Amino acid sequence: MIDTGVSLVAGIVFGLALAAPPGPMNAVIAEESVVRGWNSGARAGLGAATADFVFFVLAYLGVVAVIERLTLLRAAMVFVGGLLMLYFAYGAAAEARATYTGSEAPAEEGKGFRKAFVLALTNPYQILFWLTVGVGLLEVGTVDVLAPLSEAVAGLVVVRTGSPALLIGLFAGIGIWITGFPAALVAARERMDALASAIAYGSAAVLAGFGVYFLYDGVTTAL
Repeated sequence: MIDTGVSLVAGIVFGLALAAPPGPMNAVIAEESVVRGWNSGARAGLGAATADFVFFVLAYLGVVAVIERLTLLRAAMVFVGGLLMLYFAYGAAAEARATYTGSEAPAEEGKGFRKAFVLALTNPYQILFWLTVGVGLLEVGTVDVLAPLSEAVAGLVVVRTGSPALLIGLFAGIGIWITGFPAALVAARERMDALASAIAYGSAAVLAGFGVYFLYDGVTTAL
């Protein structure tokens, strides 16, 4: 039986996995947090999250309808999404020892939201994610997370893709990161590198798992 709670938790984990790895968005959030405090860091995070919501709406209103009618195109896009997830996983693992604070010049006062929003809207990886993996998350279906491991645990953790619980969880996970990350930077800046390493490795594992699934989904859909 599909548990709505499982889909919600899976969405939160996936949202955290997407938001946590080191990259341009977290560099902006870190700069704002360290230089100007939690409020500025959270506003920068909200800018990045707002861009994700814009992509989500566009995918929901337009892309999904096209993909549903063109099976081979959907398969190709989901396959590319799987490769993208594996790429993100590799990047997260490779940069697990890197600091989030970076060396870029800090954003101008009060411009963190705008800078992160524009940067996210023009980020090709973010756009490609919502045109590939995002389509897979919106499409109604199920993912038996533990089935590839053993038949004995098949059916224990089943996630419903396209469900409100999964999508709410996804943005809740992003929300947890964009508020918790600035708080952690402000409260314990000197310990952030160790925390970043653990988060990056965990994110790599989650993203790799979803990447393998989307690769499998893309291949089986095309056949």
